[in-house]
Amino acid sequence: MIPQETVNRILDAAQITDVVGDFVTLKKRGANHMACCPFHNEKTPSFVVSPSKGIYKCFGCGKSGTAVGFIMEHENLSYVEALKYLAKKYHIEVVEKEESAEEIANRQRNESLLLVSEFAGKFFQDSLKTPEGQAIGYQYFKSRGLEDETIAKYGLGWAPVSRKSLSDAARAAGYKEEFLVETGLSIKYDDGRLVDRFFDRVIFPIHSVSGRVIAFGGRTLKTDKSVAKYVNSPETEIYVKSRSLYGIWFAKNEMSRQDKCILVEGYLDVLSMHQLGIKNVVASSGTSLTVEQIRLIRKFTNNVTIIYDGDGAGIKAALRGIGLVLKEGLNVKVVLLPEGQDPDDFARRHTLEEVQDHIARNEQDFIGFKTDLLLGEAGNDPLKRATLINDVADTIALIPDAVVRAVYVKTCADKFEIDEQILTDRVSRSRTEMLLAEQKEKERARQREESRASVRPVQTYGPSDSGAPVPPEYGPDVPPPAYDDYMPSDYDAPAADMPAEPVVEGGIVITEPHLAPCEKELLGFILEEGCTELEFDRDSKYYVEGETVNVAEFIDGILADDEADFVNPSYRKVYQEYFRMYDEGLPQLTIRKRLLDNMDPEISAVARDLLIEKHQLTVKNYEQSLTSVSTRLVIYVPKTLLTYQVKKVELFLKELTSELARTDDPQRQIEIMTRIGEYNKARTRLNKELGRV
Repeated sequence: MIPQETVNRILDAAQITDVVGDFVTLKKRGANHMACCPFHNEKTPSFVVSPSKGIYKCFGCGKSGTAVGFIMEHENLSYVEALKYLAKKYHIEVVEKEESAEEIANRQRNESLLLVSEFAGKFFQDSLKTPEGQAIGYQYFKSRGLEDETIAKYGLGWAPVSRKSLSDAARAAGYKEEFLVETGLSIKYDDGRLVDRFFDRVIFPIHSVSGRVIAFGGRTLKTDKSVAKYVNSPETEIYVKSRSLYGIWFAKNEMSRQDKCILVEGYLDVLSMHQLGIKNVVASSGTSLTVEQIRLIRKFTNNVTIIYDGDGAGIKAALRGIGLVLKEGLNVKVVLLPEGQDPDDFARRHTLEEVQDHIARNEQDFIGFKTDLLLGEAGNDPLKRATLINDVADTIALIPDAVVRAVYVKTCADKFEIDEQILTDRVSRSRTEMLLAEQKEKERARQREESRASVRPVQTYGPSDSGAPVPPEYGPDVPPPAYDDYMPSDYDAPAADMPAEPVVEGGIVITEPHLAPCEKELLGFILEEGCTELEFDRDSKYYVEGETVNVAEFIDGILADDEADFVNPSYRKVYQEYFRMYDEGLPQLTIRKRLLDNMDPEISAVARDLLIEKHQLTVKNYEQSLTSVSTRLVIYVPKTLLTYQVKKVELFLKELTSELARTDDPQRQIEIMTRIGEYNKARTRLNKELGRV
């Protein structure tokens, strides 16, 4: 078995154009690529590859899939063999192994830490509503221009003055001290005392990509210089600062829609910009920008605009960030604000239109930014000018794409009126030195890891008869798996006059055709727009003051309330697999890709049917249709759920009617007729509600 971590690395590395381009000649057509299909003979190209979606489709023969699917189809390989093929192509080492008991236990432990963090987030929010929280924390947020809606949406809170408030409340609610300490929410002294890390501070929760609370930042409101301005959660199993971005949960959809990320430094910078209406904004949370953070951004867009403070520190931070972003293959621009202002100040002092206009007018690529910044210092001094040119050339050397490097070399040569070949030679030397240094560092890191591994103790959770590690028992802090194997209820069996044998259509198993269209449509909403928030009107029965819900959680919540599960096995598998990855915090785009590349042929068949077959990759008005997505979802998601409920009731009625015709027991006939009456009332009520929707 290939470890999931290795599978994920392979899937993340595989670029569809790179893989398909090894077998056919691709020609650029707008945002996509075209070729003659390698799976059937044709003279006019109908084979389309979409780099942004990571898929291919032939509109002639109907073949479609991802990079893994293409290799499986073209080379006649199994799923595992295709993964190994791609691993070799991208120089990824594959070491197969079985999942250990320790790894299973670690997954359960992570869930326990997340539950404790989410409890703390709710506790801090509730504390903000107390007299103490209102008088101090709430007044601070208001003084910074934050509205009640923003405070509630981003879960801002207050850590009470008492140093034991959270620890006592969590223990009273049944959470273990172990997890309170592990998350960094509590500190345990040698004498056994348990105290809060966060007290007498306003709280900024930090969310994962999937929206789960994983850490906190606490700001003191005291002016005492001996008190640290910020206290942050320590790094834990669920929170690695270098891999997290403040605001990513709230910004990711807008980043993807606008194909651009605005990067700022602090919590309030994000909050003020979002409140103003610029929602594709995230922050590095006071830390220097890291490679992992850039790769997180890259999951949603390849375009980054850095907006840091207009002072010297902000300029230095922007200069550091440029190199990292370019090295990861993203496009970077920089916007400087007036000196003495940060994005928070600027957003509060200007209108939405003024801020958007300032960004549009002042965005510079790195050559323009560095030139304007450093050329004034260089003046007419030839040595200083040479240093500046070399600095720009060394920055160009970081760019992985050779064509992009060549374009920037030409731009730089024209700007500084210098021979292009001289710049090319400098860039080439710098890049060679950089790659050699990276190779040496990788080798040293590998040797250090091997050295540590040779002395690392084996962690266990307690003895067992076999001597193997024993995972912790399930309990309130270690819940069982979220999705057990499906067990059909009495009413999920097909009616007597329905087909007994399942129907297989394109690899998709349909056992209940009456419910299949609704289940397919609901899955389509989840896979396409699962992380999109539903913006219900105030007069809607689904509107809850101060709360928002996305499409995936709304559908899952309604089905859970009805204790319902998908009946058709293929759709049920995809539903369960989606939410398994969703609960792990994976981004929507990653989930889609892994469903398309799934080892289970049923899951990948459903994903292709929903994500590829209906995609017309050359539709011209696609971007125009985006403006109506929110309205469409608010109408059709509830409507499809109601239709699904109606169809389930109709199925139950059909079963009862069939049973009534077969039974001779008068008592049983009365019971069946009573239930038929109840279901008829339910159907009437649902149809009325459906008519209103």
